[in-house]
Amino acid sequence: MSETKRPKVVVIMPAYNAAKTLKMTYMELPHDVVDVVLLVDDGSSDETVEIARQLNLELFIHNRNYGYGGNQKTCYAEALRAGADIVVMVHPDYQYDPGCLPRVIEPVERGAADVVLGSRLMGVAPTKQGMPWWKYLGNRLLTRVENAAFGLKLSEYHTGYRAFSRQVLETVNYQMNSDQFIFDQEVIAQIVEAGFRISEVSVPTRYFPEASSASFVDSSRYGLGILWLVFRYTLHKSRLLPQKKFQSLRRRYTKMEKAARSPAALGDEKLY
Repeated sequence: MSETKRPKVVVIMPAYNAAKTLKMTYMELPHDVVDVVLLVDDGSSDETVEIARQLNLELFIHNRNYGYGGNQKTCYAEALRAGADIVVMVHPDYQYDPGCLPRVIEPVERGAADVVLGSRLMGVAPTKQGMPWWKYLGNRLLTRVENAAFGLKLSEYHTGYRAFSRQVLETVNYQMNSDQFIFDQEVIAQIVEAGFRISEVSVPTRYFPEASSASFVDSSRYGLGILWLVFRYTLHKSRLLPQKKFQSLRRRYTKMEKAARSPAALGDEKLY
């Protein structure tokens, strides 16, 4: 009996000034289950590109800074081009534990989920791991709002540790999303609208000076952006204001089954 072929796992790293943490993140990846590590540099001013070359990563360099969402668009397009069956986003800032990757992709591998989010709020309280209290409270509030809008019961939506099946990224209109941080939530709304299954696993996180962390002002702006996104999604869902951004590509058409007719029968037919 032949062994089942293992899905091709591509790790994407959207990078911006990650020189201090990139090597640590890469070294702790479970390379026995990762086939390709792909990094997109978004106009870094430090040694991120040089270190990525030393590590022999699949490297793509933006000609200027396009933003976090713009970086992800390049990451996903190149991961699909590389033949990925499962795409995992791992931030190169070492905030999320790279060693958790097998647990993150496991629900997708066994067909139990199409998307997996690595949740910071399912295990040890994130405030004990260094998450600022105001960020924790904002996360909880926004998660409640999004759960109500999307009809889900997730512990959090704002994680950067995510795994996607190939089908998800080939279906949703992620190229229509923002180039900024709100991209993460726009793609979740698209995934929900397309009817894909979302699962969660607990992942530990680290908060330290070198790990990227948005300021209070930036976080507040991001929170307001999420509320505006939820409002627009609600209008779309209620059909009061349909929006192309949330429309699933796979719901635009239906595959028709072939008629059960033999070649001989077709030969007897006359065309008029």
